Amino acid sequence: QLQASGGGLVQVGESLRLSCTASGRTLSTYAMGWYRQAPGKEREFVATINRNGDSTFYSDSAKGRFTISRDFARNAVYLQMSGLKLEDTAVYYCGAAPREGYTNYIRHYRHWGPGTLVTVSS
Repeated sequence: QLQASGGGLVQVGESLRLSCTASGRTLSTYAMGWYRQAPGKEREFVATINRNGDSTFYSDSAKGRFTISRDFARNAVYLQMSGLKLEDTAVYYCGAAPREGYTNYIRHYRHWGPGTLVTVSS
C-alpha cells in the first residue's frame, strides 16, 4: 500500500513537499509517478522518475516548478512543488509502475494509494 502525505492549504506562490511511502513494498523496484485529480476532472499525470532515480519527466504544467525525487534509504518518493497556482488544487496520488524506465502512461502503474489533498488559495 502506498501512502501519499504532505498536502495542505497554501497560498498562491508558496511551496509544498509531498511524500510517498510504502509499507510492505520496496519502492526501489518500481518507476514512480505522481498524478493529480481536480474536482470533476480526470486524473492527470504530473511527474515520473525511473527506477534508478536518475531520470525524470514532467507534465508541461509541472515543468520548472515541481521536482520529483526518491530516497532509497527511506523508501520514499517526493514531489517538491514551488510557485503553486490555483489550478494546482487537486488530490495528489503516487503510483508505482513495475518497470525500469519512467512513464506517463497511467496504465503502467500497478499500485496506488490514497491521495493527499493540496489546496491553493488566493
